[in-house]
Order: sequence, then structure tokens, then C-alpha cells
Amino acid sequence: MREIFRNRIEAGQLLAGKLMHYANQPNVIVLGLPRGGVPVAFEVAKALRAPLDVFVVRKLGTPGNREVAMGAIATGGVRVLNEEVVVGLGIPIEVIDAVTAEEKQELKRRELAYRGSYSELEVRGKTVILIDDGIATGSTVRAAVRALNAQHPARFIVAVPTAAESTYRELRPEVDELVALMTPEPFYGVGASYEDFSQMSDAEVTDLLERARSCTASPDVAGAVETGGEE
Repeated sequence: MREIFRNRIEAGQLLAGKLMHYANQPNVIVLGLPRGGVPVAFEVAKALRAPLDVFVVRKLGTPGNREVAMGAIATGGVRVLNEEVVVGLGIPIEVIDAVTAEEKQELKRRELAYRGSYSELEVRGKTVILIDDGIATGSTVRAAVRALNAQHPARFIVAVPTAAESTYRELRPEVDELVALMTPEPFYGVGASYEDFSQMSDAEVTDLLERARSCTASPDVAGAVETGGEE
């Protein structure tokens, strides 16, 4: 079992090796969760020769400690709450709604920053591979899973380099396939699985998406053509 990854690039390359049976299939799309999931997804999309896009999800941080997730929101108005955290900390609904409203604004900002005038890739009827750099509590991934399932993909795969074993077991029934290169226990956080876990910038995410679009030559890639319309 792999003990630690040098960086997200290496993690993506190794993850791609577990997904090569999806290579060169015209109905496959790869979605990365920004920011950290995008460089991992970029390597996978490149290896599979598949189009790449982002799917924006925002963690709902608890008051006083935004690193602890009480839930998450995703494109399409989906909100998933971590009931254990909400009940355990006694967080009132008005606080949850206030944090949700704040994060909705950031979600919209990121969608515009990352995609600009490019349309979203079509999910319905496609094989969707959703990628992040790791899964801890699973709040963000679970929000993305529920939002994407509502768009009726033909097959739905979640793939990550590292995941908490308990979260892996809980999430597995919600998708067609769940791939994790390692599930260390005890789990000390996603960053503990990387030598270099540097924070990604919006500019770096946008650059990777532009590089992916420039490498995609298939004429039926919905996200590779500028719409010119309003967001």
C-alpha cells in the first residue's frame, strides 16, 4: 500500500492507472473538485483522453472553526449537513443558513472565475468520474454526489488518492464505483498523505482547465466551445 504521495500530480498519475479501463471512451467526462482536486483530475483526464471540468462544492465551516465541516453545498442548490457535528455542537439553523448564504456567494464567484464563458459539460447519460485530492469526513464529496446524481449520469465513479476508511464505507453505496488508492487508519487528514500539500490558487485551477481544453480535440465535447452568453 502506498504510504505517502509526493504531490497531487503524482497522486493523479497513480490514480489514473486504476482507471485506464475508461480510457478513450467518448462518453467519459472527468470532474475535479476545486481547488485541490483539479490537479489530480487533470492528470487523470490527460491519461484517459477525456474532457475535464470543475464541479464546485463549498464546505460549510462551523462557527469559530471553519476547518470543521458541518456540511457542504454544491451547484444545483444541494445542501448536505453533517448531523453529528450539527447536533454535537448545538448549531442553530439560523447560523447554518447564514453560513450557507455566505458560501453560496463564494460558490458563484468560483464558477465564474473557473469557467468564464465556457458551458458546463453535459452529465446526463455520461460516465462521470468525480475526483478530489482526498476524502476526510465526506461532506463535500457527498454534496457533489447528490447534486450530480440528480443530473442522471449513466455511470458515476468517485476516485481519490486517499480516504478515511469509515467514510469510504459510508460513501460506497451512493455511487457505482468508489476508488481510493489508500485508506489509512488512523486517518490524520488528507494533507497527511502528501509531502507537498500546498494550497492551490484560482489562477492555477484556471490554467489547468485551459490546458485541458486546448488538449481536447473531440468535436462533441460540450465544454470546449465558448457559449458567449451570460452566466
